[in-house]
Amino acid sequence: MGVLSTLIRGLTRGADRMSEFTSKRGSRTHNKGRGARPAGIKISSRKFLSVKEMIPEFVVPNLNGFKLKPYVSYRCPRGTEPPVTAESLFAEAVAPQIEKDFNEGMYDKDQLEKYGLEPTQEGKLFKLYPKNYVR
Repeated sequence: MGVLSTLIRGLTRGADRMSEFTSKRGSRTHNKGRGARPAGIKISSRKFLSVKEMIPEFVVPNLNGFKLKPYVSYRCPRGTEPPVTAESLFAEAVAPQIEKDFNEGMYDKDQLEKYGLEPTQEGKLFKLYPKNYVR
């Protein structure tokens, strides 16, 4: 659309329709807001009742003495460690304990719970093998 046709359209239909609708252009009771959800409900007497469960709560750890910065530059070199796989996790966390017990003759394959392995992972959101993973 050209400039002339836009100008004619604005004059014929009204310039108000062309501008952005904000909370200043509505009635006194109109509040467009910024997309935030209310932290409560409006009751029948036109009052707002604040609900504690609806108020967002931010849990922030104490970072006193923390040496890392919150920003990582895209120019930093890639890490040298390979990505963690299930096999490498098992080799670091559980394999040394199993090998030690096997050499001592105390290994029993029916008692894998001793090493953090769970017999079944059904019904779990995150299936972890083993459950005592390296942090």
